[in-house]
Amino acid sequence: MVSPKMLELGKKSSVIREIFEYGLKRKAEIGAENVFDFSLGNPSVPAPQKVTDVINKLVSETPAEVLHGYTSGPGDMKVRTKVAEYIANKFGVDAKAGNVYMTCGAAASLTITLNAIVEEGDEVIAFAPFFPEYRVFVEQTGAKLVTVSCKKDDLQIDFEALEASINKNTKAVIINSPNNPSGVIVPEEDVIRLAELLNKKQQEYGKEIILISDEPYRELVFTGEKVVYIPTVYDNSVVCYSYSKALSLPGERIGYIFVSPKMKSSADVFAAVCGAGRALGYVCAPSMMQYVISECLDDTADVSVYEKNRNLLYNALTDIGYTVIKPDGAFYMFVKALEDDANAFYERAKKFDLLIVPSDSFGVEGFVRISYCVDTDLIERSIPAFKSLYEDYNK
Repeated sequence: MVSPKMLELGKKSSVIREIFEYGLKRKAEIGAENVFDFSLGNPSVPAPQKVTDVINKLVSETPAEVLHGYTSGPGDMKVRTKVAEYIANKFGVDAKAGNVYMTCGAAASLTITLNAIVEEGDEVIAFAPFFPEYRVFVEQTGAKLVTVSCKKDDLQIDFEALEASINKNTKAVIINSPNNPSGVIVPEEDVIRLAELLNKKQQEYGKEIILISDEPYRELVFTGEKVVYIPTVYDNSVVCYSYSKALSLPGERIGYIFVSPKMKSSADVFAAVCGAGRALGYVCAPSMMQYVISECLDDTADVSVYEKNRNLLYNALTDIGYTVIKPDGAFYMFVKALEDDANAFYERAKKFDLLIVPSDSFGVEGFVRISYCVDTDLIERSIPAFKSLYEDYNK
């Protein structure tokens, strides 16, 4: 009667969502102020005032049939042109509207891109830790997700493990920098090394390997570390971008796909993106939000709040005795669990109403993810609970 695969996905939500739902229930029981919910990567700072101003102007001045009507399938041409001009000016890439496909956020960008380029039997590599939905997105296409664990000390690319994982079936590699769940940024020299390795493997196997850059956190950087724009170092690349984090608009579902013009058969790849969008029903991204972001391309929310939260939480946890991978960006922190079983550690943390996400679904064991895109006050109030949890393990 139904697809077994889809039935399984529908009955079993992501671990992150399960924890979030538990948090809602727990807050109703004991009060929201007594639950320290670090589960969801939901931006806590408001969108820039300009976003509100543009929305008000559009609503008051734009005919309804335009503001709320369909755009073309890949997006409004004027919007795509503005996005392309922004990419060209900011990154020095020869971008045109014909390289840009407007989407319903990063999830749609990734699923469209994967459906456009991979077939059953292909392999897609992701660096662990990775966003859990990568597995769903890849396996839905009939391809296989191959995980390459990063180095344990700093969660940077393990090039020896990566090279051993690339074979004749490898069709794509996903890179996510700044990373969810760790906040780690891949340094420029490693990105260049990655590009060189993929170029070598393309020659070895006589085929294209596409590098997919998942970039919802590009603007959330605290250390001055450069976030390399992948098309500037590797020709066969696709950028999947979202405005959810930079503009604090996660619920508006707006982003884009940028197909590098230097990619071999770039026009065909873009056509395949259009075809995948059509097949998946991801055509005509939300019209009003297309017009909104086209006027806010240089704007970001006040991400300094996340840097303040990062410093407060990192200093507090390390002072207590936790081992923490210090994040360079995004708004996530990867913390070593106080036992090998991250799920058991998460369950024990619940005794203190600390809601943190075990790392198994991110492709690694023994860590938890803390989303610190919350009110600073919540972090301050949570520190005694983290201390109690630590002491509970060190009685």
